[in-house]
Amino acid sequence: MSVNTARVLVRMFGDISSAIDAEKDRLTALDGAIGDADHGITMSLGFNAVTMELASMDLEQATGGAIFTRAATAFLNAVGASTGPLYASAFLRAANVPEPDERLTTAYQVGLIEALAVGIGERGKGQRGDKTMLDAWIPAMEAAIHAEACGLSSDQMWRKIIEAADAGAQATASMIAARGRSARLGERSLGHIDPGAASAAIILHAMKRSFVNGEEG
Repeated sequence: MSVNTARVLVRMFGDISSAIDAEKDRLTALDGAIGDADHGITMSLGFNAVTMELASMDLEQATGGAIFTRAATAFLNAVGASTGPLYASAFLRAANVPEPDERLTTAYQVGLIEALAVGIGERGKGQRGDKTMLDAWIPAMEAAIHAEACGLSSDQMWRKIIEAADAGAQATASMIAARGRSARLGERSLGHIDPGAASAAIILHAMKRSFVNGEEG
């Protein structure tokens, strides 16, 4: 793996952490309506721990697999809630995506999104329509796969991914929660955006900034 790609991945986690921190209060407010009012705090702690862990890595020798593996451990150690195992599983799956030899490719980017979505789904045993983060991750994954099949550029592909993730997150407001703590509310969960889907969209926005800029660099 090239040093450039390694640095883009580390920068990606830094961008995610900054984006989550900026939206922490909104995420916590969303969670306050249907959960424990801690999602923003939890996600901030998790990604701050990841960036601190990755700051100690030697990027001259780093591989994508090592970066995602270290991220998984750091996130899980910092976050004891259910979100911890979900994202740790996602990062571990992403660690196994075949790495490009010299620079970022759309195939690698799609592979990461697919790995993250599948890892979360397998760990959480959820599906689209459950009113969870998967309602953002699954549409994003499908958009990425379709965009690559159509031969779109990285920038064009990420526009499709973001549109799908944002729409998926917004759509959770019309869903009744079937999983997680909010499921106990039943129909009272209607009208509220799922905080996990909202944070997933934030993560994907940050990933777009990192990957599109990284490809150009």
